[in-house]
Amino acid sequence: MKAIWNGTVVAESDDIVTVEGNAYFPLSALRTDVIQSSDHTTVCGWKGTANYLSLVVDGKTNANAVWTYKTPKPAAAEIAGRVAFWKGVQVG
Repeated sequence: MKAIWNGTVVAESDDIVTVEGNAYFPLSALRTDVIQSSDHTTVCGWKGTANYLSLVVDGKTNANAVWTYKTPKPAAAEIAGRVAFWKGVQVG
C-alpha cells in the first residue's frame, strides 16, 4: 500500500493495520525527508492523544496531514508506532 501526496510517494508498506477505515503504516515506512514536526494534537476517547506531522513536498506544505498515537490507550495498542494520513493524501 502507498500513501501519495503532491505526486510523491510519502510512505509505502505491505504491513498495514486498518482502524476505523484508516490505514496505519509503520512509522518506519514514512519518508523522513518529507515530514515536518507540528505541535498540533487531538484526543480520541478510546485511542488517546494523536500527534501530527506536516508533509512538505516540492515546496508545498500539507499541514497536519499525518497523525500518530505515540502512546495509544490499551484498546488501540495495535496502532502504536504507526502513522495514518488525511487531508488529500491518497492511500491505496
